[in-house]
Amino acid sequence: MIHRYKNNGYNIVLDVNSGSVHVVDDIVYDIVGCLEEKMSEAAILEKFKNQYKEEDIRTAIEECRELEEAQMLFTNDIYENAIESFKDRPTVVKALCLHIAHDCNLACRYCFAEEGEYHGRRALMTYEVGKQALDFLIANSGNRKNLEVDFFGGEPLMNWNVVKELVAYGRSQEKIHNKHFRFTLTTNGVLLDDDIMEFANEEMDNVVLSIDGRKEVHDFMRPFRKGKGSYDLVVPKFQKFADSRGQQKYYARGTFTHHNLDFSEDVLHLADLGFEQISVEPVVADEKEEYAIKKEDIPKICEEYDKLAKEMIRRNKEGKGFNFFHFMIDLTGGPCVYKRLSGCGSGTEYLAVTPWGDLYPCHQFVGEEEFLMGNVWDGVKKPEISCQFKNCNVYAKEKCKNCFARFYCSGGCAANSYNFTGRIDDVYEIGCELQRKRVECAIMIKAAMAEEE
Repeated sequence: MIHRYKNNGYNIVLDVNSGSVHVVDDIVYDIVGCLEEKMSEAAILEKFKNQYKEEDIRTAIEECRELEEAQMLFTNDIYENAIESFKDRPTVVKALCLHIAHDCNLACRYCFAEEGEYHGRRALMTYEVGKQALDFLIANSGNRKNLEVDFFGGEPLMNWNVVKELVAYGRSQEKIHNKHFRFTLTTNGVLLDDDIMEFANEEMDNVVLSIDGRKEVHDFMRPFRKGKGSYDLVVPKFQKFADSRGQQKYYARGTFTHHNLDFSEDVLHLADLGFEQISVEPVVADEKEEYAIKKEDIPKICEEYDKLAKEMIRRNKEGKGFNFFHFMIDLTGGPCVYKRLSGCGSGTEYLAVTPWGDLYPCHQFVGEEEFLMGNVWDGVKKPEISCQFKNCNVYAKEKCKNCFARFYCSGGCAANSYNFTGRIDDVYEIGCELQRKRVECAIMIKAAMAEEE
């Protein structure tokens, strides 16, 4: 399978199954398309006889044939026949999302957690529940040494003492069980102070700082409950925090909506504030919500991704580069085959834990009772739910089979699919359109950067 496209003056050919990327001239670009359609050499010569020299056409065809022999063009899909063995692969739990606080001090308009309540009651996780969650993770992690625990909410800093106690407990168990905990934290910054920053810099492998971009955008979508904006309070704290971490191991993470389709300006605003690790993602919301991304918004959003990609190249050349999460693609190694086929591991390797210890496939399924899998004391009591997620891969989704981006998104988010289609093995089509565009931009950026080397 081949994907050809033009972006920012580059002719790009992606061989989907091998992951090989070729930046080519016009003649090779055209001929690759003909070869994909199984056109004969004679037919190709006839088609382009008035456009290119015969010698150049023959040379281009030969170059394509050489790439094909080198397994870099028109390669076969070697994964589809092996998917059954991947589905039968034993899995262990390697990551937990601890809902340390089902409560929040902001009232973000787009919050899927309903101000931290998750379709239920406000609650803070106790140390006892959190300790049992860590014990559950250790007991169900098999031989895996590195384990991940994300302190999530609501707003985790509203239960900060328990966070610290759980980190201390986790550290105390590492040598005993030959494990290493990688703790992460997601915060809106309202309660962030110097002591928390110091602790986080010592113990948190990554921190997500929630900020949407420009002041007017952020304050409109992320106000306090009485309506006052939070931008002026959190920005100085986030800037200090990012600098204290050496501009590494964090993300300034925002959400854009129908109200700021010019979101590239928000990304660049964050870069101008000094943030070097940025992720601004499209909101996923019911189409009835006034802020929801609509199908008619897609052309504008794609235009913004192109605009952002070009500006990132320009800034990088000037020594003012920054990372944008959705444009970060590893073309040499990338994720393992299992991850490329099956995604994030929700429901199998990654689970969410509520403040009272219930287990769900991920944080976005919390409160959906049909996905209640068990609890941290009794373990997974509904293995059939895990099986559903284990069988959810790019070959189980009809709409993924002919998509060039399938090995980059691994079939997309199961929660988004469920919320829009009622099935975890379908896709959220707006998300697919935007994902394809992001992949194209990311590869183009790689091509531009390679040209500079």
